[in-house]
Amino acid sequence: SQQGCDPFAQTQRSKLQHRRARINQQINKEMRMRAGAENLFRATSNHKVKETVALELSYVNSNLQLLKEELEELNSSMDVYQNDSESISVPMIPLGLKETKELDLLVPLKDFINEHYGEEGVLFEKEIKEFMELRQAMRTPSRNEAGLELLMEYYNQLYFLDSRFFPPTKTLGVFFHWYDSLTGVPSHQRALAFEKGSVLFNLGALHTQIGARQDRASLPGLNQAIDAFQKAAGAFNYLKENFSNAPSLDMSAASLTMLVRLMVAQVQECVFEKMTLLRAQNDFLTRLQLAQEAARVEDVYSLVHQTMSQPHVKDYVPFSWTTMVHVKSEHFKALSHYFAAIALCDCPAPSDAELLEQEKAFLQFHVTMPEGPSLRVLLQDPEERRKLGKAHLKKAIMKHEEAMRIHGLCKILRKMDILQEVLSFAHKRSLSKYSEIDHEEDFFETGEAPDIHPKTHQKPEIKSPNFSQVKVTDLFHRLGPLSVFSAKNKWYPARRVHLMRGENGFGFTLRGDSPVLIAGVIPGGCAAEAGLKEGDYIISVNGKDCKWSKHAEVVQLLKSTGKEGVDIGVITLQGSECPKAVDRKAAVMSSGSGMPRSNKENSRKSLMNSKSASTLLVWSKKSKRSKKSSYSGVPFTAVGDNEAMY
Repeated sequence: SQQGCDPFAQTQRSKLQHRRARINQQINKEMRMRAGAENLFRATSNHKVKETVALELSYVNSNLQLLKEELEELNSSMDVYQNDSESISVPMIPLGLKETKELDLLVPLKDFINEHYGEEGVLFEKEIKEFMELRQAMRTPSRNEAGLELLMEYYNQLYFLDSRFFPPTKTLGVFFHWYDSLTGVPSHQRALAFEKGSVLFNLGALHTQIGARQDRASLPGLNQAIDAFQKAAGAFNYLKENFSNAPSLDMSAASLTMLVRLMVAQVQECVFEKMTLLRAQNDFLTRLQLAQEAARVEDVYSLVHQTMSQPHVKDYVPFSWTTMVHVKSEHFKALSHYFAAIALCDCPAPSDAELLEQEKAFLQFHVTMPEGPSLRVLLQDPEERRKLGKAHLKKAIMKHEEAMRIHGLCKILRKMDILQEVLSFAHKRSLSKYSEIDHEEDFFETGEAPDIHPKTHQKPEIKSPNFSQVKVTDLFHRLGPLSVFSAKNKWYPARRVHLMRGENGFGFTLRGDSPVLIAGVIPGGCAAEAGLKEGDYIISVNGKDCKWSKHAEVVQLLKSTGKEGVDIGVITLQGSECPKAVDRKAAVMSSGSGMPRSNKENSRKSLMNSKSASTLLVWSKKSKRSKKSSYSGVPFTAVGDNEAMY
């Protein structure tokens, strides 16, 4: 079995997947019934019919409601991914992986090898099966580093598949089927970009699951969660920037923007938790920092909530997600006011030495200045501190109550005891603080506390996937160097030429390696007589395959021939049969960018020699615009002008 593959996860997920798809079918059916009933209701003037239709409509609507709730519950089965530690951590939102159907590439690839490469497709069955096994394994990656590497390996292997088997002008005729991770709706496309994009999406989703499983009560767990959510944000962001026109909603630009923001918010929440863990001391400045950190978390969750509430997003984002994000934004706003209050009420007034530093911190603490005396007076007067602290607590309690109210509106979240516990604990803590500082003889009206200025000591990073960390070798290496033997190049059928050595050698100049190029043919020489042309590539010498051979190896083979001469196998690239073969070929290479608009990432600037698999993914978005071709891996420029006569 493949490393990093966990088939048991599949059974759980595919059950979810089938139920999702089934519910969606039912929803669509009910929607059609509703549309029909509404049309009838508008069209008829018969009261009896109207009554029947109205009854039918109410029945259909309640059915739809139930179905949507059921779908909802499936989408938020977060417990599959949460950790099992004793301590209380607020749940995070993980994403389900996209499912895909099996794909049989045996016949299409064998046919392509026969037609395009002129080789026996049958001889490549082992490689094709190996590729298919890799694809099969990456459908169920395990939730750990090995699972991530498996997805990366397959993703990197797709680069070679693309270069070898997907010419710019025609498709292979196979369909890639993937299910939407949020709605379960299937989509299919012939474009390999859809396969690449879906694998990238799963890379992000797997990071979210790993992040949600960490035990965030410990520092190592928190750091791993931060890393996982930052990498998830990076994968979704990369997908958004490099692919467009995805056929499924979960990969639309609006959806990916929402997911990136959600991941950034989850990172920010972990940063807050990290700070509460690290800053055990309860001094004034630490509490101000915590309040600002909480305000920052509230800020990012508010943005996510706005993004989820947009017209084209809110219909397919699970209601429990939207609710949870909304609850968190209120909860963290409450916390920011709570920490402001205890900074004011539980810390002693500053000494003269501390006053300047505290005043400076407090100057930038509120969004607007609190009413009343100057900050310096306020900080030194315990009664003024208590007053402002009480105002902050009053606001905190209002926000706690709002968070609990919103939480109660969602049936699925109500079942989530952990969240319930966290909210009610924070609420009780603020209430008891309030009653502690509330004096019976307070005659003043508690004022409106200004909001806290959001500020973080650790800004979330969006970490793009590092594809080069997983090295892969081209499975179809035997077809020859990619610089020549690729899907977008065409060549005439291979020719066998018998060559005798004359007094002045064979009569041609050679250049470059893998494959070696005939750079010049001397008129009237042996090579010219035998029909060799400038621009031909040597692919075999005396039956020995030379596609990958270095210059010196080919020269050695030629030199070791005796009187009987030598058999040379050559190919000519189409479009390069002319005196200026080299320049013409460069032109042919650079014009091969008839890419479909939908796939910005496919036009790669440097046509790499597949030996250097480490530079695997130099995706370039600018290559659409730049007209100059700069193929670094083209053999005849690789060696410079050291042509030699043979």
